Amino acid sequence: MNDDAIAAPLAAALSARGYATLTPVQQAMLAPDVAGRDALVSAQTGSGKTVAFGMAIAPDLLRGADRLLFADVPMALIIAPTRELASQIVDELEVLAKARKLRVAAVYGGARIETQIKRLVDGVDLVIGTPGRLIDLIQQGELSVADVDHVVIDEADRMADMGFLPQVEWILRHTGNRNQTMLFSATMPSAILSLARRYQNRPIHIRVSDPDEGKTKADIKQFVYRAHALDKDEVVGRILQAEGRGKTVIFVRTKRTSAKLAEELIDRGFNAAPLHGDMSQEAREKSMAAFRDGRKEILVATEVAARGIDVDDVTHVINYSVPEDEKAYLHRI
Repeated sequence: MNDDAIAAPLAAALSARGYATLTPVQQAMLAPDVAGRDALVSAQTGSGKTVAFGMAIAPDLLRGADRLLFADVPMALIIAPTRELASQIVDELEVLAKARKLRVAAVYGGARIETQIKRLVDGVDLVIGTPGRLIDLIQQGELSVADVDHVVIDEADRMADMGFLPQVEWILRHTGNRNQTMLFSATMPSAILSLARRYQNRPIHIRVSDPDEGKTKADIKQFVYRAHALDKDEVVGRILQAEGRGKTVIFVRTKRTSAKLAEELIDRGFNAAPLHGDMSQEAREKSMAAFRDGRKEILVATEVAARGIDVDDVTHVINYSVPEDEKAYLHRI
């Protein structure tokens, strides 16, 4: 299969999804000198990096399409820190997968492992998963990654924050024959650079920065309210009565606060839903689906549970608990 035959269905699929132009990180990943090489990429959430690494590995997957029809192991593996991000990656890459009927599966905790095993047994070309569930499946002999050609580690800095790097390294040690390893991270702390040195081969370094990086968008208005802890619920209730308020995300620090505040808002007559790590995967997906389609207009979320969530028509973000890190604050708003 020549490159033109590969490019045509990809371009058509992207156009159908509404991608009129490539973002800077997508342009960088498609540069000729990047093709097939290990890459260490610094790119922010929301920069289009999911489609970028999808397009980077898609041509090789498409060239191997005939081989895939007879293979019982995946050619590519994407490791994500949270199940929400894994699901979002699947949604984003479906447009590329449909271009040549590539089989894509997501595996993560909080969902029935039996269903995921069946999907793997049926045959899959690209696996997206969280570290814990990937290790479970590998140890049970249900997933082989020894012959994976491409490995993508997404949001590596978040992996480090959540303590997942040892698990990521365990997985990488079991992918001995990989041809390409791509590591995406918004920041490059020493732990990530050490990971790159150990598991990448002369990676090309790509930094895609926005001229306004470190700043909020000019049209976002920010307000600070000083309130005693016992008065916070009342202050939030007043804010939620603002004229023209649409979908609202309220960030809290703990799972307990997420559940408690959502319940308090519901009691006050607001259409709210919680989103936190103690909820089952089915319950989390129901909350997100209800928020996306407007059945719920307020989402009370913890930082980890909300990581990787992308909803376009949010009008208000309330930091019920202020994050300790300024980058987390910028990411939220």
